[in-house]
Amino acid sequence: MEKKVRKSYEIDMCNGPLFGKIMLFTLPLMLSGILQLLFNAADVIVVGRFAGNEALAAVGATGSLTNLLVNLFIGLSVGANVLVARYYGARQEEEVSQTVHTSILVSAAGGILLAIVGIAAAKPLLLMMDTPENVINHSVLYMRIYFFGMPVMLLFNFGSAILRAIGDTRRPLVYLTIAGVINVVLNLCFVIVFHMGVAGVALATVIAQCVSTSLIIRCLMQSESCFKLCFNKLHMNWEKFRKIAAIGLPAGIQGSLFSISNVLIQSSVNSFGSIAMAGNTAGSNIEGFVYTAMNSVHQTAVSFTGQNLGGRQYDRINKILIECLLFVTVIGVVMGNGAVLLGQQILGFYSPDLQVISYGIQRMEIICAFYCLCGIMDVLVGCIRGLGYAVMPMIVSLMGACVFRIIWIYTVFRWDRTLRTLYISYPVSWALTAFAHLICFIVVRNKLNEKKV
Repeated sequence: MEKKVRKSYEIDMCNGPLFGKIMLFTLPLMLSGILQLLFNAADVIVVGRFAGNEALAAVGATGSLTNLLVNLFIGLSVGANVLVARYYGARQEEEVSQTVHTSILVSAAGGILLAIVGIAAAKPLLLMMDTPENVINHSVLYMRIYFFGMPVMLLFNFGSAILRAIGDTRRPLVYLTIAGVINVVLNLCFVIVFHMGVAGVALATVIAQCVSTSLIIRCLMQSESCFKLCFNKLHMNWEKFRKIAAIGLPAGIQGSLFSISNVLIQSSVNSFGSIAMAGNTAGSNIEGFVYTAMNSVHQTAVSFTGQNLGGRQYDRINKILIECLLFVTVIGVVMGNGAVLLGQQILGFYSPDLQVISYGIQRMEIICAFYCLCGIMDVLVGCIRGLGYAVMPMIVSLMGACVFRIIWIYTVFRWDRTLRTLYISYPVSWALTAFAHLICFIVVRNKLNEKKV
């Protein structure tokens, strides 16, 4: 009976109707992502309302830089997810166990390395981004405290990736709900009661992340399935690490290099002053909720494609792509345009300053309205990665988005130096890259048909 209860968290992705299972998998994952984003949103809202525009700009100035450093290891968690899903779909239990223990070791080591690099390099990197003098000290403090908690953040991401691979997206949702409540309470306490400013919101985020990570590690340790975590089995299986890296490293490199274009865009925004930075921070934070909802469909595509590849259910892969594309388009259109329509009211939560709100709306009117293009692009990438191809989507994404945006900044933006021109680079790059990924998927899928024959 106990085993049956535990199995209820898992989803058989290789048999039965797809739509209901995709929904069952995606909705908790979507809510989990939104709750995780609330960590940062709570930081932004609290500092914007109670610590001023400079503190709000300081928190926003670290976002693209943090992603630049973190994305490499987040990409490795994608590799762990794909590998566990493939072995789980093929019912290779020993392979699942070895992959789980290798993944946990990689996340712990990566977290420690990131903490050291982030704390040491915070100020030099922020100076390179032309962060204004009235903001930089707050940004450095926030970033150093945030990176101090990086080991537990990576452990949570890898633990969640393992659970997603076997179809469990509900328990991470519960853990993030608990941590989210703790984060909001501590934010208000540290900033309003103890007047700790950006240090308070960063510390609250780290403490909340420790809670969610301890819960997910406990979940893995108490499991009776093949993904059970045992500390006495922790060792580096270099064959599994190589396979994780083969899939995850290109994804991580893509994410990190992708962030270079975002760092350049953030640097360009910084040149418009702290008020524009604050508005950009608030607008991008709202967009984050739309992106996170769409990204949950991307992760669904990765897990479902990986399991069906392992289970040799090749005929289901096209159906997975089509249903995920329809789902992500609906989410992007409804949530993105809903955010634009309610932009003035939502931005008011972040800052009462009308100038800040105006800058935020200027960003959202361009990016949120066309955000479904980003979702379509990511779902195509997810299906290609789930099939085990990592280098191809990395190259396409880097050329179609990263390189394109850098060229845009040094050409189009230089000719017409306005924020609107800067923001237009996003939807144009999404459309071009999505089209290229569609061609790549067709090529990869045809190869799979040849293999089947």
